[in-house]
Formats: sequence, structure tokens, C-alpha cells
Amino acid sequence: KRHQLPCYLQVFNRVTNKPLGYIVNISPQGMMLVSGTQLMSHAVFGMQVKLPSPIKGKKRIDFDALSHWSKPDITSGYYDTGFSFTEPPEELTALIDALTEYFSFKDYQNQQQQ
Repeated sequence: KRHQLPCYLQVFNRVTNKPLGYIVNISPQGMMLVSGTQLMSHAVFGMQVKLPSPIKGKKRIDFDALSHWSKPDITSGYYDTGFSFTEPPEELTALIDALTEYFSFKDYQNQQQQ
């Protein structure tokens, strides 16, 4: 299950520092990016997320992700690409957990019973 993100984090090519796109949904297994150019399928990308505030003392998270598919977005001129993470670092897992917690709706009754 992936969580939709109402605010998007920009992802960069780790080598060139050029923007690749924005994360629109994420799970511990992978993510979907929306970008202005169609990205190659079945390729491993070296990626980087620059954080608005540090996680575990780091302001950037470097990771690799394998693209599985890329298709036109519903917005003309944009493309959606699905990725799976290859050996995600601890900081990426912490980011996913934090985003999931922050943007998830909680069951109010369950919170009251705890």
C-alpha cells in the first residue's frame, strides 16, 4: 500500500544533481515519481532527496531505485514512473515512516482507547 503525498519532495539525479521529478506516493518497497520528461524503464537510477529538515542528522538521502514502468500522466507534458527501492538506506526508511505517520489519517476511536 502506498501513501499519497499532498506535498511533493523533489528527487535529484545523485551524479548530475539535476532534478528527476517529484515523489507523489511512497511505500517501504517503492515510489512513483512525476516528471517533465519520460524516464527510462528497467534501469537503476542513483537518486537523492534533499530534506527540508535533517533526519538522523542528515540533510540528504542517497539511494538507488529500479524503474519498472513509465507512462504519460493525466496532466499533459508530465510522466509517471514506478520505482522499487534497491537496498534502501536506514535514512530512507525513516523518511518513509515519518511521511506515512504524518500524512496518514488516524482512527480517532482507537487513539482514545489507547
